[in-house]
Amino acid sequence: MDRRSWLCGAGALALTGPGWAGSAEARLEVLPGETLNQVPPDYNGFSIETSTLENPRIYHPDNRSLVALFKRLTPSGVLRLGGNSSEFCWFKARPDATPPQIRTAGQGRADNWMPQRFHAITPQAIDHLRAFLDATGWSCIYGLNFGTGSPERDAEEAAYVARALGPRLRYFQIGNEPDFYRSDNNLLRPPGWDFADYLQEWMGIARAVIAAVPTARFGGPDVGSSADWVVRFGEQAAPLLGARLVELSGHYYAEGPPDSPDATIANLLAPDPRIAERMDAIMPVARARGLGFRMAEGNSCFRGGKAGMSNALAGALWGMDYMLDMAARGCQGINFHGGGGSEIASALGDKLPGAFNERDREIARLGTFYSPVAGNPERGYTARPLFLAMLAVQQLAGTRLVRSHFDTQGANATAYVAQAGRGWRVALVNKDAERDLTVQLQLPAAGHKQLRQAEVWRLTGPALDATEGITLAGSAVGPGAQWQPREVSRLKASHGVLSLPLPRASAAVLRLG
Repeated sequence: MDRRSWLCGAGALALTGPGWAGSAEARLEVLPGETLNQVPPDYNGFSIETSTLENPRIYHPDNRSLVALFKRLTPSGVLRLGGNSSEFCWFKARPDATPPQIRTAGQGRADNWMPQRFHAITPQAIDHLRAFLDATGWSCIYGLNFGTGSPERDAEEAAYVARALGPRLRYFQIGNEPDFYRSDNNLLRPPGWDFADYLQEWMGIARAVIAAVPTARFGGPDVGSSADWVVRFGEQAAPLLGARLVELSGHYYAEGPPDSPDATIANLLAPDPRIAERMDAIMPVARARGLGFRMAEGNSCFRGGKAGMSNALAGALWGMDYMLDMAARGCQGINFHGGGGSEIASALGDKLPGAFNERDREIARLGTFYSPVAGNPERGYTARPLFLAMLAVQQLAGTRLVRSHFDTQGANATAYVAQAGRGWRVALVNKDAERDLTVQLQLPAAGHKQLRQAEVWRLTGPALDATEGITLAGSAVGPGAQWQPREVSRLKASHGVLSLPLPRASAAVLRLG
């Protein structure tokens, strides 16, 4: 079964309509009896480089514009700290503490994409992080250093983090993308180092952390791409950790690197069979072990994203569809990676391949191209198009995602249907660059009388590569994270059917009841 066929059964829809040049036709029928996923309230999240904490003023309660953006997105999100830089961060518990020594084979090599220096994380930064989390209402996944760390150092850091973050600490992860450690562009471990070696080392650190933090909980393995490692971790680590293991995790980047000729908008918006392959392998193990699965780091294009794609309308449409596609497959949360250009470049061995000219570099200084938010404490923070896509998906947080039936007729568009209390939410994404669409939405039979009209919010922009002028419900996110729906259309059902035009390169969220 290919990805498109799977989506046909999982609530995704290709939508089309009569009367427009370059249009097609399709119908969506809701099948409310089959639940695909209970979408958690904290489905939304960000991922940042741990090295960001080296500046204790960023994740600080006084950084009000960043606090406001977090709260605007969701009152209960998840901030994940990790990334390449987590393997070169160390906890400076005292002013006279010294960093570990770098003993990795990749240091100094031009083809190495790992950090070339250490970053000190102080107790003050952790204290500020707790106050920031309190101000936003968010929780935190905290990454410990596996690549250049040690059980002793990680245990000392974990003890302080657990005390400081308290109930805001969701769990610890240990290491970042360990399936890549033996790769030539990483080299945190030698060739031949494999999963068995990884699990033995990982458990050594976990046991030290548990000795320092008796209530410690964990997620993992936080791999870069290997579904096999996630499966084996779920099967082999779960019996060793018991209830301490609460979530499986992995990463996903749709495209990359940004300087590849294949990193294009057309490829970004095309169906990716890897998603179904990985989730079909992971979810049976997760469910059998009573574990969730979270996409803890990812985005449209690895190594910082690509200008005019990741920070454009195309990136937003991709992000909205990807988040909901993963929810339909059982995922419990998405953490899109981001942050400032200096932090991301440092995490990539002082390289940022997506910046081709000075204009790109200026954009990246405030936030790499795939970052949902951009800014700094001095200038404040603003929302990128991907943030609006996440805000659209937030309308389905806390709902019951159900199966639906549709006929795509070849259009590159999807839809997802969820029950929200006594009402419904329908998310539609038209990634087709050529065809305007219309959906004929057949309402559930029991809901005909109650669901006679729908409120529609649209995610739109001037063009797929546009980085400005993108709005949700006619509104961009303004200063102080101000946003409210300004352009809301209302549709009335006729004989239990709603008809919705959906132009090319746009998305919509329907709120029924």
